[in-house]
Amino acid sequence: MKEILVIGSSNTDMVIKTEKLPAPGETILGGTFLLNPGGKGANQAVAATRLGARVTFVGKRGNDLFGNQMVGLLMREGIDTEYFIKDPELPSGVALITVDSNGNNMIVVAPGVNSNLQPEDLPEEIFDCKKFEILLLQLEIPLPTVEYASKRAADCNIRTILNPAPAQVLSRKLLTNIWALTPNEIEAETLTGIQINDTVTCLNAARKLRDMGVKNVVITLGEEGAFINSESFTGLVPGMKVDTIDTTAAGDVFNGALAVALAEGKDLKTAVEFANHAAAISVTRLGAQASAPFRNELTLNE
Repeated sequence: MKEILVIGSSNTDMVIKTEKLPAPGETILGGTFLLNPGGKGANQAVAATRLGARVTFVGKRGNDLFGNQMVGLLMREGIDTEYFIKDPELPSGVALITVDSNGNNMIVVAPGVNSNLQPEDLPEEIFDCKKFEILLLQLEIPLPTVEYASKRAADCNIRTILNPAPAQVLSRKLLTNIWALTPNEIEAETLTGIQINDTVTCLNAARKLRDMGVKNVVITLGEEGAFINSESFTGLVPGMKVDTIDTTAAGDVFNGALAVALAEGKDLKTAVEFANHAAAISVTRLGAQASAPFRNELTLNE
């Protein structure tokens, strides 16, 4: 199997468990406090590594405690951090996360150095189709960097998976370079203007995204599963019913697992089944990277 390239963010997550999420202006007493490694890019990299892939992570970190801890943690996971650049001026990214008793969360991110990952920070040698099968991207880094990376990958025949989170409007120029787009319901609505509430609206949104240039669309629907629209398959791939504790990073685990399955040669539907299973395991645990399952925890027939 070729390697997976992840270009994206890394954060330190500060998590508080509560009975309920606070209303605007409300102060509530919480429970357990956790300090966890996170960030969508780093989360995806850890998820893919734990599921058996060789992963190179490209990003920026601050010259501070959080940044130094992050690079050590990623290295211990077995991730190649050669291109995880230390910025001498800006701080590492942090996220403040509140999780209620039903596993729902509210997240506010201070991106710090993630907002300064520029196209010129990406070395030419990472765009190597002989080495990398899949490029994983998210939107916690500057959009010009995402556009540049996806174009370089497309030119090199590296398939790009873009998780369009946090939600924002994207250009056709970017979308035409995306092999698979993986929005959730809110992100799909932001991109298309179509509110997602059933498989019909999923299909309408997915068709609109493919008309905008995306080759394959996978709309994630939480425990309901994921809806695929592609040349080879269109329909709902059911999820797994589990006792949810924390949904933080479930989408990141889904995307990391999807990349692994595709890099191993699985078709898109089978890859989504694999990703659904990995994400279902992740929501039964607290934390971001800590929730990512290992390969031996998945029991799908492969």
